[in-house]
Amino acid sequence: MLLAIDVGNTNIVCALYDGTTQVGFQRFTSNQIDSVDGYVTAIADAFGDDVAAMQDAVIASVVPNVTPLLCEAVERITKRAPLLVGSKSVDLGIEVRIDNPDQAGADRLVNAVGARAGHNLPAIILDFGTATTLDLVAADGGYEGGIIAPGVNLSVDALEMAAAQLPSIKVRAWDADLPILGKNTISAMESGVFWGYVGLIDGLLARLRAQYGEDLTAIATGGLAILFAEHVSGITAVDPDLTVKGLVEIYALNRSTGPI
Repeated sequence: MLLAIDVGNTNIVCALYDGTTQVGFQRFTSNQIDSVDGYVTAIADAFGDDVAAMQDAVIASVVPNVTPLLCEAVERITKRAPLLVGSKSVDLGIEVRIDNPDQAGADRLVNAVGARAGHNLPAIILDFGTATTLDLVAADGGYEGGIIAPGVNLSVDALEMAAAQLPSIKVRAWDADLPILGKNTISAMESGVFWGYVGLIDGLLARLRAQYGEDLTAIATGGLAILFAEHVSGITAVDPDLTVKGLVEIYALNRSTGPI
């Protein structure tokens, strides 16, 4: 079986695949574990008896201090060095059409591969993670560039840190009838976060479609996608597993010679 790992700034997502079928899924907090032994133990505890069947791994990481620890941990488990997205020898199967392709985040390129494999193109990928990103994938699967905005949780944290009299609020599943005009500090902050991000996303999607095509598919992914997708009319699909699906595609292109 294949272990696909997406290392983000907030979470580490691990998905276990038997061929192209996902048979296990776990999420860890990034930077919570600080040793190879710790990752070996965490993976063993999360997947139990399935660990013995793990034959290989593919990893995409945007957290440099975590990457070598996790690579060594999965090599201990699988007895094989993992496929690491971003390595010069790894073929993504897509063109990266930006000024400096090395600047593109591994997760965003993997998302583009996942979109090409499972969605109609051209498309916009809207990823609700530590940052809120929008990326354009061309009809041929090429990565055309993107937009990076502060993530929802980052914005909430920054607001609380910068304004001494504002209380702490939690990002949650707000109702679509949340009043736009707050009648107290909490409701005013919640309106700013919820309706502010809905407006941000609506506006960016509209501008991208006006420039690159009104029929662009818009795919929402990432940990907070489910909280906002139903309130943004411009989103046409929600695919929480887009990144790990892309990792499986990259693995198949580079290393797989049969079912894993």
